[in-house]
Amino acid sequence: MTRWGILATGHIASRFAEDLRLVPDAELVAVGSRAADSAQRFADKHGAKRAYGSWVELAADPDVDVIYVATPHAAHYEAAMTCLTAGRAVLLEKPFTLDLATSTELVDTARAAGVFLMEAMWMRTNPLIMRAAELIAEGAIGTVSSVRADFGVPGPFPPEHRMRALALGGGALLDLGVYPVSLAHLLLGMPQHIRSWAQLGPEGVDENTGILFGYDTGALATLSCGMVGSSGLSASITGSTGRIDLPEPFYRPGSLTLHRDGAEPETIAADTAGNGYQYEAIEVQRCLAAGLTESPLVPHTVTLEVMALLDAVREQIGVRYI
Repeated sequence: MTRWGILATGHIASRFAEDLRLVPDAELVAVGSRAADSAQRFADKHGAKRAYGSWVELAADPDVDVIYVATPHAAHYEAAMTCLTAGRAVLLEKPFTLDLATSTELVDTARAAGVFLMEAMWMRTNPLIMRAAELIAEGAIGTVSSVRADFGVPGPFPPEHRMRALALGGGALLDLGVYPVSLAHLLLGMPQHIRSWAQLGPEGVDENTGILFGYDTGALATLSCGMVGSSGLSASITGSTGRIDLPEPFYRPGSLTLHRDGAEPETIAADTAGNGYQYEAIEVQRCLAAGLTESPLVPHTVTLEVMALLDAVREQIGVRYI
């Protein structure tokens, strides 16, 4: 049995707790928050045995094997460091932190302590995303020439919303753009050329962002994210002999469609039970059972490379967090 703690009590934390019920040999034993009453309400709702009014108390609980950190972006570093230094394995929500430097510190801390650490980039553990990557590796669509992905949500968000707060890592890029960027990285690796443009709001956060990655192979990735209108939330991977389409939402698709030149389209469906967070929890438990300190599906190197790309885009569009 893997004993879980959850740090934070917001919407994503609640959805993760719901999906944890779908994971074999998983038990939610404790929840921690900076507000004791919030922690207790969350524990009552989701059946956790203990509720703590501080992160330190949760991290110190000897009955907790791994802690899922689901705070807003700006608190990821402090929360994860609190858990790692207490010797607790950590599943840390995406984006890892606000920048590459602090992400590197977390990875270095985990490696030095021999403690498991994984970014909760649930897209990379999704069975259909993994199947798409397998099909591409098998040559199902030939050599990949382009990746297109968009993630736009309708606004407007009020001035007090975290998406508009520069100090909280607000804006479209870290919250939404991390998905298209991660998909491009999964399929094409690190680009040699990066071009970005964004419309910035009055707070200095990006409201509408376009990203172009270029590769010396001739491949390219055309990516966008925004909070000024709902996009198709879809993705398409084009190769020399076919194409794979990922429908809305591409980061947690219910199906994919494989187009092979000269053949009828083939649709592959997936189990849509739960919210989709169970797969990352399953991967964490698999790694812990095997004595691993990082996941081969979401390794530290990938997390740091994606953070480096996000840093590069932020530099180009002029977003600098307080």
